[in-house]
Amino acid sequence: MNALNRRVQGLEEDLEKTEEKLVAASAKLDKAGTAADDSERAKKVFQNKSEDDEKRIISLEKELKEARDKAEAADTSYDEVNKKLATCESELEKAEERADVGETKITELEEELRVVANNLKSLEVAEEKANQREKTYKEQIKTLTAKLKQADARAEFAEKSVQKLQKEVDRLEDELVAEQEKFKAVTEELEQTFAEMSGY
Repeated sequence: MNALNRRVQGLEEDLEKTEEKLVAASAKLDKAGTAADDSERAKKVFQNKSEDDEKRIISLEKELKEARDKAEAADTSYDEVNKKLATCESELEKAEERADVGETKITELEEELRVVANNLKSLEVAEEKANQREKTYKEQIKTLTAKLKQADARAEFAEKSVQKLQKEVDRLEDELVAEQEKFKAVTEELEQTFAEMSGY
């Protein structure tokens, strides 16, 4: 009987221990389940994060490619701008040289303008004197024109008189020639008559 009681007591102790182990195992199981759930959630989180990272990587690679393309384009543009800058600097240097020449030319032109202005003043004074002389000359020309008209009238009258006298001279010369012819004829006739009389 004692042996049976001891056995029952042992079994009860074993059962108690087993129950304790079961409780502990259940607790561990619950903890493990909770950990598994946490792990699953963490896995999903990491998977989502991994997908997001993958998308981010793809986006970053795309942005990197675009950035490289932009950098290459920027390098090309920089070279072009650098060339343009060199050209602009050269043109600027030439422009400065032309500006220096232009300033010198402006100084020369200003001096010429000053001389021309002085000459213009002199010409204005001379023009005023010339206008006075012109007025005097016009008066003289007017007087001379009147005298010329008078002289033309006298010359015309004289010419008409000369023409009239020339006609009279021509008429008298014609009469003289006619009279000379007549005198010659008479002389010849007298000579002939005298010769005939001498012959008798």
